[in-house]
Amino acid sequence: MKTFKIYFLMVFAFLMLAGSAAQAQTPKKGWSNKAKGAAIGGGAGAVTGAVLGGTKGAIIGGAAGVVGGGLIGRNKDKKKDPARYEAYRKK
Repeated sequence: MKTFKIYFLMVFAFLMLAGSAAQAQTPKKGWSNKAKGAAIGGGAGAVTGAVLGGTKGAIIGGAAGVVGGGLIGRNKDKKKDPARYEAYRKK
């Protein structure tokens, strides 16, 4: 039960942070592929890491998923919308 509470709080914190990041972006475009990839990769990595390695595995898997998903999404943005890629590349 304690583990469930920890995972629930991690997911809740992630959703709260993702909601605040979505408000800062323009409503027309929505999330970039980089942001989507990082969010999906982080969630999938955390779940997979939790199943395979417990709490430490969830943290490591989540971090690896964020990095991997962000890189894949960044490459998609670079190919699909070069102007948008240039806008957030400088941040």
